[in-house]
Amino acid sequence: MEKGHEAESSKRKLGLFDAAMLVMGSMIGSGIFIVSADIMRDLGSGYWLIVVWVITAVMTIAAAISYGELSALFPKAGGQYTYLKEIFGKMMGFLYGWGLFTVIQTGTIAAVAVAFGKFTAYLIPALNDAAPIFQSGSYKITWIQLLAIAVILLLTYINTKGVESGKVLQNIFTGSKIIALIGLIILGFFLVKNSFWAEHMKYGWSAFNNFKTDLSGNFLKTGWESISGMTIMGGIAAAMVGSVFSSVAWENVTFVSGEIENPKKNVVRSMVLGTSAVMILYLLVNFVYLNTLDRDSIAFAPNDRVAVVASAQIFGNGAGTIIMAVLVMISTFGCVNGLVMAGARVFQTMAQDGMFFKAAIKNNKNGVPERSLWMQGIWASLLCLSGQYGNLLDMISFVIVLFYMITVFGVIYLRFKKPDLERPYKTWFYPVTPVIYLLIGAAFCILLLIYKQQYTWPGLIIVLLGVPVYFFINRNEAKL
Repeated sequence: MEKGHEAESSKRKLGLFDAAMLVMGSMIGSGIFIVSADIMRDLGSGYWLIVVWVITAVMTIAAAISYGELSALFPKAGGQYTYLKEIFGKMMGFLYGWGLFTVIQTGTIAAVAVAFGKFTAYLIPALNDAAPIFQSGSYKITWIQLLAIAVILLLTYINTKGVESGKVLQNIFTGSKIIALIGLIILGFFLVKNSFWAEHMKYGWSAFNNFKTDLSGNFLKTGWESISGMTIMGGIAAAMVGSVFSSVAWENVTFVSGEIENPKKNVVRSMVLGTSAVMILYLLVNFVYLNTLDRDSIAFAPNDRVAVVASAQIFGNGAGTIIMAVLVMISTFGCVNGLVMAGARVFQTMAQDGMFFKAAIKNNKNGVPERSLWMQGIWASLLCLSGQYGNLLDMISFVIVLFYMITVFGVIYLRFKKPDLERPYKTWFYPVTPVIYLLIGAAFCILLLIYKQQYTWPGLIIVLLGVPVYFFINRNEAKL
């Protein structure tokens, strides 16, 4: 028994700092640099832009605090998959893992890698201007997609060399983007000659939206319409699709709990510290947008790249564009690394439970699930080529929040069902914290179901397709 414990401890190569860096690195991708444009088009007011990010921050930190109790109860690899399986049974765990492999984790890896490609092309215009490698109708394969695949495969390869390799890379890139974001925030208040803050504040709590376009599909800057009542609620839900998607993936740290020192304490600490720090950074970045840009410049930034437009205002057109493109490249590269490192551990745990390809079970000589890493990397690469991952990602914020809600509800459910379980960490301010998350999450999902069904059904259908797969797998098991 003692030897087994020593072997288990020797596997644990990630300290609290590494775990917090993984949380922050997995969260900060390309979203914060882009999604505020869409939020502004939905609500048209600086007040409401900040409200959407504050609601998202409260929601995210409440979920992280709640997850802490489960991470201390089940301190092994697999994280959220393990929690759902242990609390609600194998089928619920499998449906989460299925959604994770088919689109949540791999689709996010693909989208963030393509964002890396797009911002690289911003620096190297030849990438943007090159003719597609292949085109058939509206489907095409571009050099940007190939660059995204190269990044995924490179980071998958680096992570097969052991946890140390992935950890060092993660810490360097996450540290770089945090320093760069702090620099952008500070300079966004000191270097700007014309502040638009007062102009944004004059709208107060009035809300507007603007989706009117000309024949070419360009937004009409004069098309703002005043909205009120339930329409504002629908606007908030639609706006939160972007802010929620920019704030997910913090739970990736639970996927690698098997490799974290003292997981019963450090997993929850890293989640709470990491999510709080990122949400504060996100709020401050949005203050910079409101300080440097007027409403139309945020809402109609070219390709929604609000951060590029803001950076041009701060540093001047030439330097600002280059600085922001490099920052987003660093950010997305580090984000893909964190997602690659964490996701493979879930699929390995699923394989051990007979819920995924058996080949994913085995660790290589470096003590990492090499085959699981490559399966994840290859599927994410195929999603890059599909060109559909962007649409899918718009549709999975709903499903991600749904699974977060089920997991947070699991904290309350276990308190009733198994009150005598030893809980090394208990959710702070229980039951208020999980209830806050459940109320905000339920409002978000219900409003999307009413007002923005294109964001809900496709993601749900992808997850529900896992039901027949689950029964097929178990039918085969029953025969064995």
